[in-house]
Formats: sequence, structure tokens, C-alpha cells
Amino acid sequence: MYLVVIGWLYVVLMMAVAEASNTTGTVLGAIVTFFLYGLIPIALVVYLMRTPQRRKEIKAKEAAEDAALQATQAGSTSGQPDAGGQAAGATQAGGVAAVRKED
Repeated sequence: MYLVVIGWLYVVLMMAVAEASNTTGTVLGAIVTFFLYGLIPIALVVYLMRTPQRRKEIKAKEAAEDAALQATQAGSTSGQPDAGGQAAGATQAGGVAAVRKED
């Protein structure tokens, strides 16, 4: 894939040089030619061609994060007596909350 990119950029560079060195051409025209025919389309093509690889990398990263999270959760809940996720004194299902007497 990169060989095609390098080849296309070479062709566009030669087009820009021909534009700049022509008697009716300008340097601004050469710059516009290089960007419009070269850099912008090649950037788009490379971005689109790398999409499957980026998706695989994102999935692998998420899988590694999930595995690390599961490992830390398994290790942290085994040694703690109250890991229910509720504050101490909170009501359980069907229970009544403690009432404090005001002075």
C-alpha cells in the first residue's frame, strides 16, 4: 500500500514541478496542484485503508482493559467483608432505615 502512496506522490510532485517550471505556470499553481492532487487524496486513501487495522487495535485495547478490570475486581472483592456497593446503614430490600433522635 505504501509503495502506491509513494509512487503517486512522486507523480504529483513531478506535475507540480512541471507546473512551476512552465512559462505560463506559477509557483502558487504548483503548490495548489501538489495539495489538491497529492496530499489531500492520499491522506484520505491512507485513512480509509487503515480503518480495519484501527478497529482491531481498539478492540484489542478494550479487551486488555476489560481483562485488567476483571482481574482487579476479582482480587478486591474476595478479601473485603462488605462489598455490596451500598453505604453502611443504607436500607436493604424491604428493610427500614435507622431513625436518629433529635435533641
